[in-house]
Amino acid sequence: MPLKFAANISMLFNEIQGLANRFAAAKEAGFKFVECTFPYSEPKEDLAAARKCAGLEHVLMNGWPGNMEAGDLGIAAIPGRSDEFQEKLEMSIGYAKALECKRMHLMAGRKTGLDFKDMEKTYLENLQYAADRLQKEGIMALIEPLNTRVTAPNYFLTSPHQALEYIKRIDHPNLKLQFDVFHVQLIAGDLTANLKAALPFIGHIQIAQAPDRGEPDLNGEINYKHVFRVIEEMGYDGYIGLEYKPRGESTLEGLRWMEELGVTP
Repeated sequence: MPLKFAANISMLFNEIQGLANRFAAAKEAGFKFVECTFPYSEPKEDLAAARKCAGLEHVLMNGWPGNMEAGDLGIAAIPGRSDEFQEKLEMSIGYAKALECKRMHLMAGRKTGLDFKDMEKTYLENLQYAADRLQKEGIMALIEPLNTRVTAPNYFLTSPHQALEYIKRIDHPNLKLQFDVFHVQLIAGDLTANLKAALPFIGHIQIAQAPDRGEPDLNGEINYKHVFRVIEEMGYDGYIGLEYKPRGESTLEGLRWMEELGVTP
């Protein structure tokens, strides 16, 4: 079965202004699937119209991240903000429904100055609530560990093992793992074993090269020929998000890695 790649239009096609305008660019590049990080800076009606016009399937988006200018990176684990989490989840659901998006990453937040046990309690309660609420809308709830060394200092969810522990403790059929190969490489390495151990719980995969988060070619720490072979052999039939930062000025030029590795959009 061919691997299904989704262009992350928040990070790819940045040479084109406006998220809505990147759906057409992804289509022209040959993609059938797209994802994004935060769609909230543009009206959901405009994004929905652009997606429909391009004829693409939108497979993933992030939930509301909070006030990123003030240092937020999600609020699901932040004590005292559960009411805000639930309120903003409804807004995120509105965007997801407009885009016909069936997966939502719920970001935990940073642990700066906060008690870990309080954060953990809040996080588990909010994830239980969100898994229930999103299930009613046919949207899968996802959590993703982020590396704290390069990308997300002081982030709460810091390893795939921690994420799997929470998923197992909550034990909800609508809560899955978002396995980002780039982050897991920086956090733990041992990609083959970690992919195989996580497979029953994986709801989405993302990729980028390490350590620069550039194109997932062979110019870095990760052997993506091997990673793709492992993913295929595992029988994973979900989507693989291209959440990387093009090294050059042209996204299209950077897509040559796909031909080099024998895969297609």
